[in-house]
Amino acid sequence: MTEPNGIAEDGPSLRAELIAVARRMNAVGINVNKAGNVSVRCTRGAREGLLVTPTGLPYDALEPADLVFLPLSTARTDDDAPAGAVGRREPSSEWRFHVDILRERPELAAIVHTHSPAATALACHGMGLPAFHYMVAMAGGKDIRCAEYATFGTQALSDNALAALAGRRACLLAHHGVIACGASLDAALALAIEVEHLARIYLQARTLGEPPRLPDDEMARVLEKFGAYGSPARRG
Repeated sequence: MTEPNGIAEDGPSLRAELIAVARRMNAVGINVNKAGNVSVRCTRGAREGLLVTPTGLPYDALEPADLVFLPLSTARTDDDAPAGAVGRREPSSEWRFHVDILRERPELAAIVHTHSPAATALACHGMGLPAFHYMVAMAGGKDIRCAEYATFGTQALSDNALAALAGRRACLLAHHGVIACGASLDAALALAIEVEHLARIYLQARTLGEPPRLPDDEMARVLEKFGAYGSPARRG
């Protein structure tokens, strides 16, 4: 069910969709075991917030009641337990950046965080994805940045991620992994898969030497074409 403001209501169908996406991360090879996390914007009564995967539970074992609702009003804090959480489990240790991103970026509705191998290999060197291929623009800009390192689950990591995501829908996290965001759960997952695919191509291209970059004006044309199509699905 979707509210008049266009935001989905917390309920069985939304929870099932989130769980399906969490399991899909592992099935397509962009995540392993209990790593990563997923969230989706929703309302619960009069409160706007998000559903997020719990900490420390295998995705195959997830049940709808395991997901945790967090209001967007949750305070920015380094306390482990977020105020206002609703659920029988503790939220993902990365709940801070899920709340902060969805609070600061109203155009986004879902977040997928993975430890996908190729993208994380780049992140371990503090590297993002430059404009070596036009599809880098899928993330919303001429490149995909790598956020500065901070300990997982901290407010510092959330702050660094927000900075790297400025004007973008995806970023890498130094020595950590990937954040991909979208207007839906499916869109966020698709972007996470695309980022990993681009990272593999970039690593392979670098075996021949650092690949040349597309100029800014060409990336601007690509971004304009993506916007005109409404979706990169018609790409060539």
